[in-house]
Amino acid sequence: MPSSSFVAPGDPAALLEEVRAAFASAYAAPPAVVARAPGRVNLIGEHTDYNRGLVLPVALPHATYAAVLPRTDDRVRIASREQDEPWAGTLDDLEATTGWAAYAAGAIWALREAGIDVPGLDLLVHGTVPLGAGLSSSAALECSVAVAACALADVELDRRTVIDACIRAETEVAGAPTGGMDQTVSMLASRDAALLIDFDSGESRDVPLDLAGAGLALLVTDTRVSHALVDGGYGARRADCEQAASELGLPSLRAATAEQVATLTDDRVRRRAAHVVSEIGRVTEAVAAVEAGDWTAVGGLFARSHVSMRDDFEISCPELDLAVDTAVEAGAIGARMTGGGFGGSSISLVPVERVEAVARAIDTAFAAAGFRSPAHLLAPPSAAAGLVD
Repeated sequence: MPSSSFVAPGDPAALLEEVRAAFASAYAAPPAVVARAPGRVNLIGEHTDYNRGLVLPVALPHATYAAVLPRTDDRVRIASREQDEPWAGTLDDLEATTGWAAYAAGAIWALREAGIDVPGLDLLVHGTVPLGAGLSSSAALECSVAVAACALADVELDRRTVIDACIRAETEVAGAPTGGMDQTVSMLASRDAALLIDFDSGESRDVPLDLAGAGLALLVTDTRVSHALVDGGYGARRADCEQAASELGLPSLRAATAEQVATLTDDRVRRRAAHVVSEIGRVTEAVAAVEAGDWTAVGGLFARSHVSMRDDFEISCPELDLAVDTAVEAGAIGARMTGGGFGGSSISLVPVERVEAVARAIDTAFAAAGFRSPAHLLAPPSAAAGLVD
């Protein structure tokens, strides 16, 4: 069994009761609807989504729950069990919301922009997705709120509409220049499968992951290094990629070849583009390896992906490098940083019987380096967002 250093996803029935009770305490009435949406961890394909490339994420069992009750006026009240400061305003104020509440308010705003008549409402959110860990707590918040809001508006849940609305919420209201992977997997994931998303064609498909049958587990390590997509590093990498595509005369780096990238004269821009082009290729290779049950090949692709992100894209940090190196030394088949970078989490492909040993080795290495103690979680591929009450 996992030790106390592991972040549990929580029992869904207990979480439902917790959020219902917290809502009643905050608003003196029970919620009308509760929805949940999962966080995600990306197996491979980093910073490729906004370059119209390929990604291969899975949904986590860790999720955010959103409880809502319609109002008879245009007021909106937003509270969270994980945040001290609630937000209150009107439907007209949603687009100007700042801070953590912008993700929730933005989802409501974007749905209304899409023509869905979401009423004034009271909202409370609660979840188990670690915050700032690069595991898409923001998309879990957006998608849970959007699913609940669609139910209040009495419209059939159109998952693509919700994805588009939540991307707008994150980019236009919260101000994080993300590419859409997080919202897509939160809304479309399947249990026991990764989701291969092609951001050029807009298509996606399940890639079954028989981890249990192979005796393997996905171990995620939260380095506890602050991770925020609005800090500027993410946007700078995106600008470099856009510059590279422009200089090559291409609509995006999805259309670029390694030979074309080699002609770029700016060293930094060339290395950024080299990562993207090689990472798209690694996603394709990883899908083939997973489907063939060649987990050793998957581990090798993890390793090459991490080196590319560390050296060419320059989004790793000492804590992530130590987590990755230590995991492999302690028995992981492969490990890499995952998410937007500049902190956040690593993911390791580990034989089940080595999970505790790998986690302990990382804990020991962090202590010896003087780093803050990390946290760990297990990531069995889980189901997409939906109503739970």
